[in-house]
Amino acid sequence: MPFQITKSDFGPVRTDATEPLTEYLLEHTETGEFITVLPDYGGVLRRLVLRKGHDLFALLKTPDSPQALLADETYACALLVPFPSRIRHGIYTFDGEAYALHMNEANRDNAIHGFVHGKRFTVIDETVTDHSARIIVQYLYPGDAPGYPFPFVLTLSYELVQGNLLIDTNSENDRMCALRINYELLNSGETACPAAFGWHPYFSLTDEPIDEMNLSLPARTRILLNDNMLPDGLSVPEKADTRSLRELELDTPFVLEQPTGIGNSYAETVLTSQTTGVRLIVGQQTGPGKLNYLVCYTPSKRDSIAIEPLTANVDAFNNGEGLTILQPGETLSGSMWVRLD
Repeated sequence: MPFQITKSDFGPVRTDATEPLTEYLLEHTETGEFITVLPDYGGVLRRLVLRKGHDLFALLKTPDSPQALLADETYACALLVPFPSRIRHGIYTFDGEAYALHMNEANRDNAIHGFVHGKRFTVIDETVTDHSARIIVQYLYPGDAPGYPFPFVLTLSYELVQGNLLIDTNSENDRMCALRINYELLNSGETACPAAFGWHPYFSLTDEPIDEMNLSLPARTRILLNDNMLPDGLSVPEKADTRSLRELELDTPFVLEQPTGIGNSYAETVLTSQTTGVRLIVGQQTGPGKLNYLVCYTPSKRDSIAIEPLTANVDAFNNGEGLTILQPGETLSGSMWVRLD
């Protein structure tokens, strides 16, 4: 069986930890492709290596040591739950009651990116087949964080899967792999709660500068932001297009165009090397209650680009744009994927 799951030590990370973190390696032993997951530290995906032709590409910019992981303030690959992006002053009102979240973006006086990053997830399943390797991790939130007294259960599956099972192809490279992520946020409390989901990965093609890449975006409308990076209206709709990233600075949210018709829909954002033509494709499920928002951000180092699928707009707890209200027992769920082409 070409797929396998193994474990190794990574850490310790926390100063009060006596044991190192456990890192899970999901790999295809014949192609050399793999992913690694740190359940003990926010359930984050730390490494993603996929093959195109004869070459392997490291696709994520993430901390490469336990010390760097502890010091990281970029939210690399963080799961953004129960809200992505910013909440103005960390204050919102729900069902007639005001709540105040912990403000963790001091320079702009906002709450940002939820509060599950760095939390300890539990591995609840490991599965290996002839065509994939999958790990399922889960975080039980009891409702004890300031400003969010709503218990939930967050479940993530990370799957390294044979590429032709992710998307229908007849390519010679059908044996090559892709990453598939499924998420589910369950309201485990006794009252309704506001909820949203996001993912915050930084992508590159090994060490290639992003100034030597193109970015292709799906049909969308840019969300205008004020000086505090909070929504301030919409620009005009834009068709799907491609642009060079050379000297292009992005810290931009978009709402994606919704296709007409019935059935599953999705959008894909593509990062293309101008040198090799290799295309990194980030896909997200769209439609009612799904990942209908996208943020693209270029860090000052110009060594990666954040391509962030989101279910809701910036400050959604206040403006309600994309916000899901979960009744007890209801779930918010969807899928994302990364592949090379």
